[in-house]
Amino acid sequence: MDWNSLKVLALIAHKGSISSAAKALGVNYTTVFRRMESLEKEVGGKLFQRGAKGYIATPLAEELLIFANKMRDGAEHIERHIVGREFQPRGVVKITAPFRIANHYLPHVLKQIAQIYPDISFEIFSSNAAVNLDTRHADIAIRATTAPPEHLIGRKVLSIPWAMFVSPSFLQKYDAEPTIATLADYPLIGGTGNMLNLPAFTWLEKHHFESIAIRCDELTAMSSYAENDYGIAFLPLDQQRDKLVKLDIFPAGKTSDLWILTHPDLRRTERIRIVAEHLTQYFKAIQF
Repeated sequence: MDWNSLKVLALIAHKGSISSAAKALGVNYTTVFRRMESLEKEVGGKLFQRGAKGYIATPLAEELLIFANKMRDGAEHIERHIVGREFQPRGVVKITAPFRIANHYLPHVLKQIAQIYPDISFEIFSSNAAVNLDTRHADIAIRATTAPPEHLIGRKVLSIPWAMFVSPSFLQKYDAEPTIATLADYPLIGGTGNMLNLPAFTWLEKHHFESIAIRCDELTAMSSYAENDYGIAFLPLDQQRDKLVKLDIFPAGKTSDLWILTHPDLRRTERIRIVAEHLTQYFKAIQF
């Protein structure tokens, strides 16, 4: 027995007329009438009687309607299940972020996302390198930059000031706490490689070249050397940790603008859009 015929049967019983059922189905009167004639021949009996208020289901039709309604309910359940599965985002989201962001901040926010969307999984790439999302090496890039690539879309979520940091034991070696005005009296941790493109380390090279005791090409490494008394580290505030003491704000470092970036082709991919939105909200709520 054709489910479409049972669907027509249910509509006529509900609407009370063939014309109303035809309108609901978006077909003409004749199509519905012939469908009922065919179903009556198949079951061997009359399905409706004309009454003052329209078509009235016969006992045979009532019996068929029990099965028709069960079939309708089953079809609707299947549809809800399939649509629900499609709506629930699933799959891998690849995120690239600087070392400190990847190791200290992402674990917290990704745990929150995973609790809401358990079918989303993550691949994390810790890197400060220039990002190329065209290759799909990553779906989302978190980068500190003043000029994100023009072909990417995203939002600036945070402006991070810079400051001077030392270890507690470093402070004990000196009679006075270092200030910007007295930097020449202390060993400093400078930059090398791509770090020299940052305002903080350009300024140090220009004004305190002779005081630089060691150079690093990565901020997390500078933090570690500062913890071990190599000198004063100049870092964005997201690098702050328990074993370092924050001294003066370092204006020469300006600010590091943190961006959440993705490729335009991926912005309508539901799982990537959801993760990017959660990352945006999380970082915007951070205050330094």
